[in-house]
This record gives sequence, C-alpha cells and structure tokens, in this order.
Amino acid sequence: MAATRSFEAHAADIAPRIEAALEAALTEAAAPGEIARPARLVAAMRHVMLGGGKRLRPALLTAAARLFGAEGEGVVRAALAVECVHGYSLAHDDLPAMDDDDLRRGRPTAHRAFDEATAILAGDALQTLAFALLADPATHPDAGVRVALVATLAAAAGVGGMAGGQMIDLAAEGRFDGGVPRRLAESEILRLQAMKTGALIEASAAMGALISGATDQEIAAVRIYGRAVGAAFQVADDLLDAEGDAADVGKATGKDEAAGKATLVGVLGASAARARLDALTQDALAALDGFGAAAEPLRGAARFVASRRS
Repeated sequence: MAATRSFEAHAADIAPRIEAALEAALTEAAAPGEIARPARLVAAMRHVMLGGGKRLRPALLTAAARLFGAEGEGVVRAALAVECVHGYSLAHDDLPAMDDDDLRRGRPTAHRAFDEATAILAGDALQTLAFALLADPATHPDAGVRVALVATLAAAAGVGGMAGGQMIDLAAEGRFDGGVPRRLAESEILRLQAMKTGALIEASAAMGALISGATDQEIAAVRIYGRAVGAAFQVADDLLDAEGDAADVGKATGKDEAAGKATLVGVLGASAARARLDALTQDALAALDGFGAAAEPLRGAARFVASRRS
C-alpha cells in the first residue's frame, strides 16, 4: 500500500502543475510564430484537455525523471507534450468514424460538445502543440536531448505505434475488405495493444529517463518497465469495459464485445486476463529491481494501473 500511496502523492503533486501548464498553453493569445488562434478551436482543445483525467502519462514521465534527479519546468513541458498527444488521440478515437463514443470522463466527447470537424482540428492542433513544446529550448537546453524526445514521442504516436495500432484495430472489426470482422490470435492482440496503448505509456517513462540524462542501460530498464505497465493498462481497461459500470468508468461500457473488438478478455476470458494482468505487474516491478527505494513511485504506478476502477 505504501508504494501505491507514494505514487498517488506524486500524481497529486504533478496534476495541478499539468493543469496550470495546460491553462497557460491553451489560450486564445497567439504564440510566437503564430498568426491567430480561432476561439472555437481553442475552446474545443480546452474541452478535450481540461476535462479531468488521471494524468497517468505525465505522472509516469515526471516520476521517471525524478528517479534520475531531474525536475522543473522542462520536465513539466515534456510531460505536457505527452498529455497533448494522449488528448489528441482521445478526441480522434471518439469520433463516429473510429470508436463512436458519446462520453469521455463523464462528459460529452469533443465531437458531441462541438462538431466532428472541430474535434478533428482540435486533435490535430494538440498533436502539433506537443512537438512544438518538445522542440523549444525551454524544455531542455541540449538540442540532442530535444531531438531524442521528439523522436521517441513521434515513434510512439505514429504509423508504427498508436496510429498503426488503431488501424489494426479497425481492420479487425471488419471496417475494410467487405466488412467481415477477423478474430485475432493472442499474439496479434498483444501486438495491437502494444502499439495502440502501450507505446505511448512506454514512451512516457522513457522520455522521463531521457530528459534527465540517464544512461542507455537505465533507459532500457525504464523502457521494459513502461512496456509492461502499458500492457497492464490495456488489460485493465478491457476488464473495465467487460465488467465495469459506466458511471464509475466515465464512459460507455460493454462496447468492446458489441463491436467485436479484439481483446485479451475476449480470447482468454476474464479470469485468465486477470492472471495476465498480475504477471505484467510483476514484470514491471522486476524491471525496477536495480533502482532501490527511489523507484517507489514507479512501482506504485504499476500497482495503481493494475487496480484501477476508472
């Protein structure tokens, strides 16, 4: 329990800093190099980003950075960039052409609160804002570190990561090739989930190590940890969709089975999926064996992901 409380204390500390950074970044005042910011677009971006949420990815990034002695504005900016990419993905995933969700965090999704075109543009603008944040010297004085941060986030979000995973997911639902759903094998589901969900969580942890000057060996260990946490997050999410209550989860549940989505719960059953979740949590903890007590917030994060109810 102490490790979980330690992570929760860290998350409680970083969440208001992320909120304040979002408030400052998402205003109608044009930033240097910009011409103007349409009010409706800014309002939609704020709707997506300021509607609550666990801020898990920023908490992971900042906890990993703190493990190696880095804190401050630059780390918060990197965490904000990751959260902007996450927010963009939610705005787009909720669209009728994707998952067609009406609720997100207990509120209307962006396309319901505004319209589809505005939701698409809000996602686009949040994605580009993320890379503008990382490219700015205010994030890190070393251009090489900034390039590494940009490359890490781009790889996690792009064709070989989150976007590619979403395409595989849509194809498995039967959106293409005659509209016939295809039942994926367990190994295919693991790859899909590693891309669609796990890649950005892994990148969050890795970017925290990168920005703090960790060694290649240390970054590799944090990546292994982040990969296991990302996989655990998706299994927990699948279990919540299958068994959770919409009022607690903050969005509609039972949609995975109805849409024929490929999940480990669907292939293995809930009991075996829980066993997989436990094993992934242990894998995450084992990756941190060499870091001692300083890694307690990250250990707590792994346990938090496995036990979450929303």
